[in-house]
Amino acid sequence: MLRLLKLLLVLAVLIAAAVIGYAYLGDLSPDQEKVSEPVELGTN
Repeated sequence: MLRLLKLLLVLAVLIAAAVIGYAYLGDLSPDQEKVSEPVELGTN
């Protein structure tokens, strides 16, 4: 039982390290594009 818990703990640490590494090294920046939209002002 202790061996299984140890294995799960090691796997959790490895998965956490992989997610953190991907967050820092992966390209997570969104695509950017210019948006232009006319605005009508209601004048009285």
